[in-house]
Amino acid sequence: MRTTTVNELGKVLGTDEEPFILDVRDEDEVRDWGMPHAFNIPLSELGNRVEELPKDRTIFTLCLAGSRSQQAAALLEEQGFDVLSIDGGITAWAGYYDTASVTAGKAEVVQVRRRGKGCLSYVIGHGDSAFVVDPSVDAHEYIKVAQEHGWRIKRVFDTHLHADHISGARELAKQTGASLMLNPTEGYLYPHENVVDGQFYEISDGVGVTVKALHSPGHTMGSVMFVVDDSALISGDTIFVDGAGRPDLAEKAEAYAKELYGSITGHLGSLGGEVNIFPAHFGDRVEVLPSTAVLTTVSKFQQDFEVLLGDKEQFLAWATGKATNRPPNYQRIVRINQGRETLIMTEAPEMELGPNRCAI
Repeated sequence: MRTTTVNELGKVLGTDEEPFILDVRDEDEVRDWGMPHAFNIPLSELGNRVEELPKDRTIFTLCLAGSRSQQAAALLEEQGFDVLSIDGGITAWAGYYDTASVTAGKAEVVQVRRRGKGCLSYVIGHGDSAFVVDPSVDAHEYIKVAQEHGWRIKRVFDTHLHADHISGARELAKQTGASLMLNPTEGYLYPHENVVDGQFYEISDGVGVTVKALHSPGHTMGSVMFVVDDSALISGDTIFVDGAGRPDLAEKAEAYAKELYGSITGHLGSLGGEVNIFPAHFGDRVEVLPSTAVLTTVSKFQQDFEVLLGDKEQFLAWATGKATNRPPNYQRIVRINQGRETLIMTEAPEMELGPNRCAI
């Protein structure tokens, strides 16, 4: 029986060589956390449903951690299929990263995509310096990007107190000597520098490439967005390509939704329509392609959500009426990200299992 890795899978997704992915987990597992475009047949039913599978394509079998997918691959090999089992399953996929780059004024924005979690973070560089925004737990991914571009990481920001994944900001700042930049409104208990609303933070000395902080309460009361060289908006969990950040995680959905509406309409109204919006997450409805950044523009977002943005009461009804399940382990993740609980690194993968659930 042959196997493959999530690194090899990531190289072919969204290309002409994209494989047929067969998820052999039970239906409830797939509903809770699936891989886009995967075909689901539970392992217990596979023997009676092999006629549903293509004989002319390579099949990649997938499960939670790799055991069931190996059993499925062995069964399909006996039936004459070309099949590979994905090592580590969707748990390993949660730790797969790739990148895409976009120019923003004088700066280069490298979007770092944690594909299985739907997390997006950013290395913003110019000259020999860079800022990092919303890093995930794997600090080495951002150090690698900076080294590839010849950048020294000067500042590390979080746009808000994350509830769906462990923030890597503190560890990345520690490893690189960068300044850790956080909004004190979020209740962090460890040393950091306070992000100041409206402040310009210069990436490279004397070249005018700046990042401007915009206080944007709604998803959390300490959420911020950043304008990069007047050409890009790093929107955190305030604005997504296909929606906005959920306002109900603090159990104050109506009050937070009013803040969210004000943050979105107020800040977008001050930006040009051509400005690119780079969110902190993407969902299943968003297609992710190799080397192509996940983004929208101010004008497209305003057009897509014209009705909601034009009617505050309708927006509030939409934002408060679309609550879904909370992110797995979100209360503990919040405590860790605030510094109220110590993270045991070996526990991080299990704690973060599941998709992001910060969008509406």
